[in-house]
Amino acid sequence: MGLFSRGSSSGIEYLIVGLGNPDKKYENTRHNAGFMALDKIAENCGVSVDRVKFKALTAQAEVGGKKCLLMKPLTYMNLSGEAVAAAMRFYKVPLERVIVFYDDISLEPSFLRIRRKGSDGGHNGIKNIILMAGGETFPRVKIGVGKKPHPDYDLADWVLGRFSESEKKALDQALEHCPEIAALMVNGQTDKAMNLYNS
Repeated sequence: MGLFSRGSSSGIEYLIVGLGNPDKKYENTRHNAGFMALDKIAENCGVSVDRVKFKALTAQAEVGGKKCLLMKPLTYMNLSGEAVAAAMRFYKVPLERVIVFYDDISLEPSFLRIRRKGSDGGHNGIKNIILMAGGETFPRVKIGVGKKPHPDYDLADWVLGRFSESEKKALDQALEHCPEIAALMVNGQTDKAMNLYNS
């Protein structure tokens, strides 16, 4: 039954979403940094994100004292918005209370960048959330996964590739901050999170 009473669709105050691809072969790839961040938040809350709902793996958790639904969409990256929009409708959560963690190739693996809203920046998962959820006014946390080694390197090959040992170590250090960032953001302290953690 989870933390909250059965059938209480108004119990969830925030959606916290990590983006990635669900297949085993995509584990620990650059494009799955959002999944890794969500796993870190879930671990911090003492929950497992393993209940299939809204085309996503989900878990109910208390983050920063707020009732949240943790989500890892199972739709593959390009259709991430289907899961997010379905959960938003069910729990009547406004777009401004949807926090998305995802990979960013313009930042190095030790870097994070928190934003209140914004365009998709060429990220297909974010593009689909904007399309399906009806706007871009959701806060997000960009997780650095490193730039392509040279401009003509295939983008798909790059984001579906794995981290070097040093990159993974840097990424892990950044991911350690994600539970605290989520807790600050659900408590209206996004500016504080930016000041503390934006690279």
